[in-house]
Order: sequence, then structure tokens, then C-alpha cells
Amino acid sequence: MVELIVKKRKGLELNKKELTSIIDGFISGEIPDYQISAFLMAVYFKGMNSTETAILTDLMMRSGELIDLSQIEGIKVDKHSTGGVGDKTTLVLAPLVAAAGVPVAKMSGRGLGHTGGTLDKMESIKGLSVDMSREEFIENVKKHNIAVCGQNANLVPADKKLYALRDVTGTVNNMSLIASSIMSKKLACGADAIVLDLKVGYGAFMKTLEDAEELAKVMINIGEKMNRNVIAVITSMSEPLGYTIGNALEVKEAIDTLKGKGPKDLTDLCLELGGHMLVLGNVSKNHEEAVEKLKTLISSGKAFDKFKEFVKAQGGDVNSVENTDQLPSTKYSRTYKSEHQGYISELNALDVGLASVKLGAGRETKTSNIDFGAGIVLKKKIGDFVNKGDSLAELFSNDEGSFEKANELMTLAYKFADKKPLANPLILKTVR
Repeated sequence: MVELIVKKRKGLELNKKELTSIIDGFISGEIPDYQISAFLMAVYFKGMNSTETAILTDLMMRSGELIDLSQIEGIKVDKHSTGGVGDKTTLVLAPLVAAAGVPVAKMSGRGLGHTGGTLDKMESIKGLSVDMSREEFIENVKKHNIAVCGQNANLVPADKKLYALRDVTGTVNNMSLIASSIMSKKLACGADAIVLDLKVGYGAFMKTLEDAEELAKVMINIGEKMNRNVIAVITSMSEPLGYTIGNALEVKEAIDTLKGKGPKDLTDLCLELGGHMLVLGNVSKNHEEAVEKLKTLISSGKAFDKFKEFVKAQGGDVNSVENTDQLPSTKYSRTYKSEHQGYISELNALDVGLASVKLGAGRETKTSNIDFGAGIVLKKKIGDFVNKGDSLAELFSNDEGSFEKANELMTLAYKFADKKPLANPLILKTVR
């Protein structure tokens, strides 16, 4: 192992046999954490080429259980977002794409820090279960064309162990390590094709378009080497997506979007990503045709019908999604008002996300409890004109003492200008 650490420290390529010995030794406990930490640091500084990255991804993918979706007819297309604030796209996309005829067999995660988790949002619907056996998961997709559940504990154990070390050794932010972590999980879950939503901006892991484009190319290359079709859509996360941040609040906005009454940015993003999913799933000839098909499914009510079918299939209370006033709410609310006059020139998604965590909508640690009703409803976004005293947002919490800290973070989030700022595009680039 010392020789392999030195070899990578010199920037030399490791072959499959060498990388296999590292991952196998780490999983078995033969190679100690301190040597793997040194290896990760060498990779962080010297990087990995495309061949090494693909090999590492494959080894991580095969380190545990693999989900075989071959029983399900059709091309299984997955979507992965690199996280953000107010990102409830899976709640819209999964039923919308399923209604179009593409099977959606999706395993999602929970929120941590300022980024929300799909599973937490789903669990704000009374009775809905995200825990199911592999057999139940596959049967739901076969019967309803859709299932969304939590990741099996036996999937990709190498990634769990590696990420724990990356987190405490300052080696998270490396393209090869990020790409292999994401792609190993997606591929282990049985996806035939993947659409990546790579976020860029204040509320995202990637801060520049250049970094996001580099990550996109690395992940697409992994897909090619492993015979999977991958498309990456780079999207802005400078301000929150939509107007709601918080679990039940985001479910309501997702339902509005499925009914054709959602905010423009969320609707546009779901149509963009969904269009690519339909093309990869071979149910549409091109992106334009796919988008029109998705719009028809929304306007006809079939998209929302599929959402209700999906909720019922996973044990959820359909009445609460038909009458969203039955979803979790809070005892307290506060109006956050503007102290300035002018155009909103900046609405920092990170600060808004952190404010929602303080209100109880997110986790500060892995063991934190979530308040499903807590969160924020924005009233104004970038480009809107406000007068002093105008309402900028409504804050919701069951902890009356949380509003002071949330207000401080909201104040940090906003900047104002005398002139209306130029509109920033939501879809920045598509990488194939």
C-alpha cells in the first residue's frame, strides 16, 4: 500500500489490479484508515485520469449489492441532482416521466445541512413509506411505472466508507472522487441511462460553470466506459428553485406544478430534464417532441393522477395531496420584511437554505429531527422591485425562538440595486 500511495503521489496511473487491491483491502479492513486517507490526499492533489476514474467507479459499484432491474420492461432512466435549495424536481419529474411511459425506479437520499432530501419531502405525506424490499420496489415499478425509495444499506459500501474519510480529511472536492461516488450509486441501482442536473451557484457544491462542466465530462466518460448513456444539464442555483423551501411546503409546490400552476423556473427545469429522460427512454424522437408530450400530460391531469397513484402505492394518504391543507403545518409564522427599497439583485440560496434549517426544516447533524411543516415561502425573487416594509418571505416554525436566527440569515441573503438586474438563465449548458 505504501508503494501505491507513493506512486499516486508522483502522479502516476494506477492499473485495475492496483486499484482493486486498495478497495478490497479497505473493505476487508486489511488496509487501515490512515493509509486510505493518505491515498485520498494523493488523489486529491494529483487527480486520476479517465480510465482510473472509471475503474474506481466500477469497483465501488461492485463492492456491495447490485439492483437488477431487467425484470422491468423498457429503458430505466434515472435523474440525479447535485443538490440545492428548494429543489423538489424529483417530486414532479418522477410521476411526470412515468406517466409518459418511461419506468422510474429511483433511489433517493435524505437532506443534510442546507440541501433538502427527497425522502424527507415524501415522508411529509402521511403514511407514505420510502422503505421497501427489493422485490416490492421492482413490483411497484412494474405495476405503476414508478417507485421512489431509500438506498439499500448494502449498496456501494465502499462509497460510504470512503466518503466518511473524505469528509474528515478535506478531500471531498475532487472531480474523480465526486464523480465515482455519484455514478457508482446510480449504476448500482440499475439505471440504463442517467440525466444529471449539475447545480452551480451559491446554494450548490459547484461554484463555477467551468467546474460543473469538468465534472459533467468526467461523469459522461464514466457512463461511456460502462455502456450507459449520460446527459448532464448544468443549471443555476444562485437563488432557490421555486418559491418554497421546506418539506411539506415543497410538496405543495410540486403538486401545483403537476397541475400546471407551478412557478416558471421549476416548471421549465422539469420540462428540460424530463425531455431528456423521454429521449433516453426511447419514447420520444427528440427533445422538442418530448417537452410537448410532457406539457400535454400536465394539462390533461394525467401527471397529477400518476402522482396520486404513486402516493397510494407507497401507502401515502391521497386525501392530503388532493387537499394540501392537510399536509403538516406549524404553530407559528413570521413575515420577513424588506428594510430597503429597490430591485432584488441577489438572493443567496445558501443563506436561505441555512435559514430554513434554523426553522427546523433541515438537519444540522445526521441525527437531527426534521419538522415537516417548517420552512420558507418566498414572496419576491431576483429582479423584483420592493419598497421598504414589503413582505419578502413568510417563515414557518414550531419553535418560536428560531425566528431571530433565521431572520439574521435572511438579511444576509438579499442585496438590492437601483437598476433592475439582467435576468440570469436557469439552464446554463447541456453536455452530452
